Amino acid sequence: MNSRPAATIWSLLRLVTAVAIVAAVGVQLAVSVTRTVEAGGDVARVVANYFSFFTILSNLIAAAVLAWAAVATLMDPARARASRGLSTALACATTYMAITGIVYNALLRGITLPQGSEPVPWSNEIMHTIAPIVLLLDLLIGPRRRALPWRTVGVILSFPLVWIAYTLIRGPLVSNAVTGEPFWYPYPFLNANLPGGWPLVIAYIVGIAIVFVAVGAFCVWVTGRRARDHSPDAAPITESRVA
Repeated sequence: MNSRPAATIWSLLRLVTAVAIVAAVGVQLAVSVTRTVEAGGDVARVVANYFSFFTILSNLIAAAVLAWAAVATLMDPARARASRGLSTALACATTYMAITGIVYNALLRGITLPQGSEPVPWSNEIMHTIAPIVLLLDLLIGPRRRALPWRTVGVILSFPLVWIAYTLIRGPLVSNAVTGEPFWYPYPFLNANLPGGWPLVIAYIVGIAIVFVAVGAFCVWVTGRRARDHSPDAAPITESRVA
């Protein structure tokens, strides 16, 4: 996947996936807003809640990073391969999307989340299944990336930790625009008002954090392993090259 034609084809796949993600996010938002207007609900609150889902934020991050990677590779494959910033961003996006896919398909499939409307089936599958698979394939067989230090796992964890803090602080302060409950959490496993309370919420957070570390470490490991491939066109990238 390191020849110029192969990199070009893969870049087009990245662009198509980015467009599909944006379309999926946009269509689900449009449906949620339309249903809210029809019901005479609070549109501003529904929109704010919609963009508080980790799934939505991780998909938007993935779309932006895929578009960046596609354009950078089309313009200069060698420079894109040597970019530490792009490699780090791809590792972050891949981790977030992998976790999105794992958590949704393991814990949330079949559960209607409080997003303002029923999920749009094709949009739901792109955000929770197809896009995560594309990001994983991008890591495993896509154009090589610059090797990353293990401390990158800490960078990967920074966004999810900030999102969890934001969600737990905001949850009791915002009412549910759909059910009228005096609190709102994007996912049931973060809602301490449900049976199990805080002990169960904390257990879920710890468990998911462990998964984040494991998946983030896997992304860093695979990136480094592929960068150190001994094939002629895959010489190790040194610190002196483009950052």
